Amino acid sequence: MKPFEYDRLENSHDLSAVANGRYLGGGTNLIDLMKHQIETPDVLVDVTRAGMDTIEQRDGAVLVGSQVSNTDLAAHPLIRKHYSVLSTALLSGATQQLRNKATTGGNFLQRTRCQYFYDTKRACNKRQPGSGCDAMNGLNRFHAILGESENCIAVHPSDMAVAMAALDAVVLTRKPDGSERRIPAADLHRLPGDRPDLDHVLEQGELIVGVELPEKPPKLQAYRKVRDRSSYAFAVVSAAVALDVEDGQMRNVRIGLGGVAHKPWRASKAEAALEGKAPDTALFMQAMREEMADATGHGHNDFKITLAPRVVVSMLKQLTGLGEN
Repeated sequence: MKPFEYDRLENSHDLSAVANGRYLGGGTNLIDLMKHQIETPDVLVDVTRAGMDTIEQRDGAVLVGSQVSNTDLAAHPLIRKHYSVLSTALLSGATQQLRNKATTGGNFLQRTRCQYFYDTKRACNKRQPGSGCDAMNGLNRFHAILGESENCIAVHPSDMAVAMAALDAVVLTRKPDGSERRIPAADLHRLPGDRPDLDHVLEQGELIVGVELPEKPPKLQAYRKVRDRSSYAFAVVSAAVALDVEDGQMRNVRIGLGGVAHKPWRASKAEAALEGKAPDTALFMQAMREEMADATGHGHNDFKITLAPRVVVSMLKQLTGLGEN
């Protein structure tokens, strides 16, 4: 591991830009990357004591501090009652020990688990821009089928971020100059394009200080994760689905997909096809076919193109009372 300086942030309003520095929360991903020398910051700024570790209701919305642990967020009564899709996603994401350390802000910013990204002897445009992408013609079973580019087919690993995107959560940030931003969770991360090394839209020194959950989320919610083993593996495909059914029609339909793209994927085409319609299995499948129209497999991951719609259709049937089969 490259030597680094350590500093501690005592107040989230007192930020200072660091030329090659990183904020440190739980460190469950960042420290591993530093050990592999994939991340080599000159300075680590510890933000765990900067007063961003509370969950509170404010003007109807729920504000979650960026340093709230995944364990505390998943177990909080407000989250379990009104945002169960988020609680379920967090509980499916990691072991208890990791959830105790991992933070809300850090969960958003964890980097891909692509094996070529972690193997410094292999070509990876995300790790070393311009070097190529060995995943394209390699073992790409876990890789992207939506929104990918010729430069990168890695997927974002977070379960929590998929649920946040489906809930229309808003990420609250603060820059070193004191200015603040409200970024929709679905817009926080980037598609790879020609800069796959840029995971998100945050600027240097910009700190996630919290997340705002909507006042009135849809009442029907579920998160489902398809993985190779039941004990804390990353998603092959995952889905967060939330909606209301009013007078026999689906309203506020929200679908987030994980394991299929460089960012948590909001299935906007499927949502539009379902909004205002009566629940119907054939309609569910047609909506997801429209969503997957531009999906592209790369050999080993072709199966995701049919798996993702089946997962969502099954969840919609369950939530709307049409049954699971």
